[in-house]
Amino acid sequence: MGASTSNTRSGEHAAQPLLEPGLLEAAASGDSRSLKELAAQDPSILLGTTAQGNTCLHISSIHGHEGFCKDVLSLNESLLNATNSHGETPMLTSVTSGHAALASVLLRRCRDLGLREAILKQDYNGCNALHHAIRSGHRDLALELIAAEPALSQGVNKYDESPMFIAAMRDFTDVFKKLLEIPESAHVGNHGNNALHAAVRNGNAVIAKEIMEKRPRLAREEENKVKATPLHLAAIWGKTDVVRVLLQHDRSLGYVIASDTSGTPLLVSAAYRGYTAVAREIIAHCPDAPYHANGWTCLHAAVVEGHAEFVGFILESPHLRKVINMRDSHGRTALHHAVQRDIDVTVEDINSSPAAFMLGAYVSYAKTLNWHIN
Repeated sequence: MGASTSNTRSGEHAAQPLLEPGLLEAAASGDSRSLKELAAQDPSILLGTTAQGNTCLHISSIHGHEGFCKDVLSLNESLLNATNSHGETPMLTSVTSGHAALASVLLRRCRDLGLREAILKQDYNGCNALHHAIRSGHRDLALELIAAEPALSQGVNKYDESPMFIAAMRDFTDVFKKLLEIPESAHVGNHGNNALHAAVRNGNAVIAKEIMEKRPRLAREEENKVKATPLHLAAIWGKTDVVRVLLQHDRSLGYVIASDTSGTPLLVSAAYRGYTAVAREIIAHCPDAPYHANGWTCLHAAVVEGHAEFVGFILESPHLRKVINMRDSHGRTALHHAVQRDIDVTVEDINSSPAAFMLGAYVSYAKTLNWHIN
């Protein structure tokens, strides 16, 4: 009992005594009787730690023993500030171990004692209790943490993730709204994403609307991988409702070209994937939206990918019909690409008519669309 170790944990200036085996066992099992007996003999026993830097309060938090934790704190409240080798306080440990109710108890004790530093503590990954609560799906705890210490909303971990970003990724609209109400709350995410990128991923038009009303600048931020704004991702992923919300609040977004080397317009991105509904939203708000990059048009993209419905949409759109005769960098119109598609003209329909019989009709129809065959 009380033996010391020659090694110190990172960030400590003096070695801590090793956690006495009897107390370690009591903490793991929640044996408050043994705790009180051992502490009566030597109160300093509570300051001992394991090789991982865990105190008896950490150990009992790992196992979720609420009664034991309360009994420890009645003997020594300073343990609320203790951190283990992962930089976790007992409250952080309780959250990461899945014990939200216990974390709530420890939070209230920290708040009552004015231990703001213990509440704001970030672990070795830069995550605070709010990061972990949201990530683990503890929505009620997350809301309690926000109310108790709004500054938790400013925390950004080493992966550049803010609590707001994680809330948007998890689709926790209620938690997200509370975070957005805090003026200084962070909204950044990994790889250059922000909370609006995350809302787009989930197709959450409610969160997108909230952001556009309070932090519209996020709509113009590009993530790092493909240099896409939230609207570009909405077009790529076919999130029609989000596209509508973004353009309703700022139709100029429909004219933004991605800054990557391809410079792909929104309509071309939608065409590649056959998202006709997305294209209709874009045209509804931006009738003259960009439709080509270096001659490669949304019609080229739709034809190459075989999206017949999208081709039909283009042909019925007054603004887009001009793309029929546009040539790509190789001088080819969309029709050139259409005739190169691997079509088996011998396949028969239900009337025993092979596709070859229909070619004449299609050629006639193509002429009415003013295709220029070179």
